Amino acid sequence: MSEPKIRVLVVDDHPVLRDGVAAILENQTDMTMVGEARDGSEAIERFRALHPDVTLMDLQMPRMNGVDAIIAIRSEHPGARIIVLTTYAGDVQAVRALKAGATGYLLKSSLRTELIDAIRNVHRGQRHVHRDVADEIALHVVDEALTEREIAVLRLVSIGKANKQVASELGLSEETVKGHLKSIFSKLDVADRTHAVTVAARRGIIEL
Repeated sequence: MSEPKIRVLVVDDHPVLRDGVAAILENQTDMTMVGEARDGSEAIERFRALHPDVTLMDLQMPRMNGVDAIIAIRSEHPGARIIVLTTYAGDVQAVRALKAGATGYLLKSSLRTELIDAIRNVHRGQRHVHRDVADEIALHVVDEALTEREIAVLRLVSIGKANKQVASELGLSEETVKGHLKSIFSKLDVADRTHAVTVAARRGIIEL
């Protein structure tokens, strides 16, 4: 008697990506795509209805993002096995998703080479994190994290706000904002605002 197929749910707001995953899974004798969802809230509903063995979850989606969906699904179904699919290799975003309960983390650029192995590994109860992402996490594991206030300052800087405007919006003095920026530059190992925004976006600390 043959083993039951691994049942896979795909969550992504891009139909082309969902179709691409379906095409990859079609060629596998040991797995099948049982459903799809376009955002986090739809993912929760589909998970309840289908009880998939493995869920592939995008992070950036409308209505509800992937991390919030992972937290919601895992709170109802602690054994849920979820692999994040994302275009971002940022360590902060990856750690956030893994802490939320993801058991795998893949870059969309590696789907053709890694997806099948990742699904099988996670289904067996193992973790599967793309090597570039694992390297980024290891590289920054001892870094001091930005505080919530520093992230709030950086978000405003990223949309072009000057120190005076940042101070006004956050109810701080300009001197305090300058102090936060100095701390941000030190923690991110950068010399200016533009570089700070670029590095923070790449690592998943802020979204642009």
